[in-house]
Amino acid sequence: MTAREPIRIRGAEIRDLDLLLQLEEDAFPGDRLGLRDMRHAIRSPTILTLVAERKGTLAGYVFVQVRRGSTLGRLTSVAVTRDAAGQGVGRALVAAAEGAAVAAGCDRMRLEVRADNDRAARLYEAGGYRMIGEVPDYYEDCEAARHYEKRLG
Repeated sequence: MTAREPIRIRGAEIRDLDLLLQLEEDAFPGDRLGLRDMRHAIRSPTILTLVAERKGTLAGYVFVQVRRGSTLGRLTSVAVTRDAAGQGVGRALVAAAEGAAVAAGCDRMRLEVRADNDRAARLYEAGGYRMIGEVPDYYEDCEAARHYEKRLG
């Protein structure tokens, strides 16, 4: 993939399951979602599941949880393929997730990032997220999480 190829963001579909599961396995050493979780996310009315494509090929995904009656969205997962890393796909997915959350009535977004994932932290900080705390032993391997928030809209 080259950086000049446009990124298309769309809602995930059941036909994307195998590619989403492969990307999840490639992107995360632990704390992975399984088939049942992915299928639920795609079908759920309270989980916004978006995928990024370039030339019809899956380049990444994002999950945002929204709840009826709440103005807080939770960005729960972002993953980008190795081929698309560093080409703006992550930024495009986060921006699309924020737009979808605003459309669902959210005015803030929260997320957690592994304390050892400086690349992701820089992405969020550059996008206007601010760290509001740290959660020890958050991940299954006992790594801490940095807790971030951003005002939307």
